This record gives sequence, C-alpha cells and structure tokens, in this order.
Amino acid sequence: MAAVAIPAKLPIPPATLLSRRVFDVPGKLTQYELWFNVPLDYAEPETASIKLFGRLATKRESPLFEPAQPPAPKPYIVYLQGGPGFGCSPPNSAPMTEHLISRGYDVLYLDHRGTGLSTPVSLAMLEHHSANPEAQAKYLRLMRQDNTVRDLEAVRKCLNDGLSGEKAKWSIIGQSYGGFVSLSYLSMHPEGLREAFLTGGLAPIGRSIDEIYQTTFAHTASRNKAYYEKFPEDVERVRTIVAHIESYTESKGPVRMPGGGTLTVPRLMTIGISFGIHDGFDTVHNAILELYASLVSFGHFSRSSLYTIENWSGFDNNILYAILHEAIYCDGPGSVSNWSAQRVGESFESFSWLRPGAKVAQSTDPIFFSGEMIFRDHFSTYPELSALREAAEKLATADDWPALYDQEQLRNNEVPLYAVSYVNDMFVDFGYATATARLVKGSKFFATNALYHNGIRAGAAEVFKQLFNLRDDTID
Repeated sequence: MAAVAIPAKLPIPPATLLSRRVFDVPGKLTQYELWFNVPLDYAEPETASIKLFGRLATKRESPLFEPAQPPAPKPYIVYLQGGPGFGCSPPNSAPMTEHLISRGYDVLYLDHRGTGLSTPVSLAMLEHHSANPEAQAKYLRLMRQDNTVRDLEAVRKCLNDGLSGEKAKWSIIGQSYGGFVSLSYLSMHPEGLREAFLTGGLAPIGRSIDEIYQTTFAHTASRNKAYYEKFPEDVERVRTIVAHIESYTESKGPVRMPGGGTLTVPRLMTIGISFGIHDGFDTVHNAILELYASLVSFGHFSRSSLYTIENWSGFDNNILYAILHEAIYCDGPGSVSNWSAQRVGESFESFSWLRPGAKVAQSTDPIFFSGEMIFRDHFSTYPELSALREAAEKLATADDWPALYDQEQLRNNEVPLYAVSYVNDMFVDFGYATATARLVKGSKFFATNALYHNGIRAGAAEVFKQLFNLRDDTID
C-alpha cells in the first residue's frame, strides 16, 4: 500500500510586525490593529512576501488606583473565520468577542491570507501579478489552509517572542472552514497550540470530494422539501421566475444584473445556500417574493429584486470562496476536484438545471435550490470570476495538491480539542464530523439539533456554554 501523503514541515520564520495601533472602541474593548509581513511561499521564503492584518481585542481596564505591578499578560486565542475567502468582522460586531474576553482571553481576529485586508486577492490584483492563467493558478494554490497554518505559526512566534514552554503557546477557535484550518494546525504544528475549539468545523477527513458532494446534495434536497412545505406557494413562483429567465435569455439575451454579470437559472438556484443557516428559509422566500412580484407588476425583474440576488453571495468581492472551495477538499497528490459539485449535481434529477442546455420550467416537480456548491456557471455569470475562468479550470484539474492533514498525528494528538457539531448541518455532514472527532485523540464534542451551521452567531450563548463545559467539566 502506498504511503499516505502528509503536510510538508517547512521552517517557519517569525512574522515581522510592521505596525501596531491601539485605541478604544465603544463598550469595554481596547483594540489593536496589527500588520505583519510573512513569506508568500514558505518553501521559497526569500522570493516574495505578503501582509497579514489582524485586530486584537482586549478588555479595557479602568482601575481606581494604579496597580503596584503591571497585570500578567492574558493568553491569546485566535479566531479562524469560515470560508474560504472571507475576512473577519471587527471585534465589537462579533458576538464571540464578549464570550471569549469574559473567560480571560485576548482575542486575535487574523484575516486569512488573501482575504479581508491580508493582501486580498481580487481580479485586479491577480492581473497585476500576471495575466498568465498558469501564474495566477500558481499564486492561488498558495492560499489554502496549509499556508494559513504557517502564517499563524509565524504570527504566534512574533507575538510570543521571548516566551517559552506553555506560555509561548496559544489557543484557537475555528468556525466552519476555520475548523478545517484548525485540524491542519493540529496536524502540522501542534507544538504551537494550548487548546483548540471548533464550531461546525470537523472536516470530513479521509473522504473523497465526490463522496462529500453526494452527501451534501442529499442534505440540500431534504432542506428543499422542508422549504416548500413551509412555503408551498413558492413552487409555482419559482417555476414562473425560471420560465421568465429561460424565455428572456432565449429571445432577448442574458438577463443583466445591475452591477454587471448575468442572471441564469443556476445562479438563481444557488441562493439555496441560505437553507443551511438560521432564518435561511425566510430570507430565500422574501427574495423569491420580490422577484415574482416584480414580474407580476411589470413583466420584468425590478432593479431592486436583481440587486438582492446580485449581493447574495458576494463572490465578486470574495473570489477565493468560489475559486478555492473545492480545493479545500483536495488532500494530497492524486486528489482532483474536476468540478465535483457540477458532476455530482447533474446526476440528481432534482438538480437537473445543472445539465448543459437544460430547460426546467416545464418540470412538474418543485425546482430545487442548491447549497454550498460552486459550479462552472459561476465563472460566466460573475464579472470578477469570468476573467479567471482559465485559472479556475487549471485548479479544478490539478492533481498534485499538497496534503492538508496528518491522520497519524491526529490519532496521537495531545492538544485538547473541544467541538460543537450540528446534527442537521447542511454543509458539514454530521456523520463525517463524528468520524473525525473519533479520529482525533482526546477530542470532546457536543452535538445539537437545535442549531444550524451559523450557531456561533445565531446561538452564541449556548455554543460557548457548551464549549467551555467540555473544557471545564469533569466526566468520569
């Protein structure tokens, strides 16, 4: 049997702290804005560098008397944002800040490389880097979680300079894709970690990408049935909207979006990604109602109704999400995505609109929305993505991806891992999550069917209560 690939262990030089700005924000927080410099490619650290941006939140103290000695530094905990492709919210607008600071941490919100303010990837930036799709794909390959882990280690070494032993370690908390990053961290550099918390982020380690999408499409179909049970009137409304898009496109050309790009049936149906979060049904229903009402009133889609759909995903502003979404499941050489969601989805009759040239308005069955999937259609209907189609094709056909996880290391893990897992998670299958929890030695997890994937925001109090119960309670 061939040896399973493991992530490369590369030398990690400390990040260079470029600047540090501190100020108070409303409430009881003091915030630091931190800029770091790190290598673009840790395998060739001298060739190029990128900047990382982070916001550090700490509780503002207002003692009546000056303390005789300065207070001991608080331990760091780093929040790892979901995605991939999205930067962190400011600390004062993130519900987890209060819960973590109240437990004695200083909270670092570090934008992953290529996102937020950390040398963000955009079409203009990539074209400035190179007009060659091969070079663009090479740059984009460096934006996955293995290099994010290396960035984290570099920043940890910078901030904890002069410390040793347990004091030099820090804690992490990963939401969704941030949990994938956390498991890569446990695989690659567990020596830097004191503890790890995960929410909806127990990655499907050891599963093929097609297997993952077979499962998540089944979950999405189940959510569609529940949606149409709640809003049965939307069966005909969606069919009417789809019929208009198909007939307009055939007779007059593409349905143009206000900010560029086009509305196709596949683009419309991807708003079903919201079925995986709290209030998602109602949000989708309101969008369908707005589109349908404008058709009934005017015979066309109003600008405001199109604007609602245009801003649903933010793919034009966060292109890494679309470009790298399938790549985060490619764990080592031989793992190739080849537009897995597209191929798998086409095999489901309920998602027949994915098939090239399909006309689905005449279907007698409800037309199902998709979930957290990326399709070829994205790279012709979104302006920023359209110009990167060739680079995306190169990534989709790549079969030489670096490994992301070390299963043997995880089986021998010594870093405490505490996770909240969602039974009805449309994005991260509960069965796969449970298997991963069993894989990681010493992990503890709490499961609930009362929260969805964004429970860390929609039910923050319950999530953090259970996470810290896992850490602090004794179980005989």
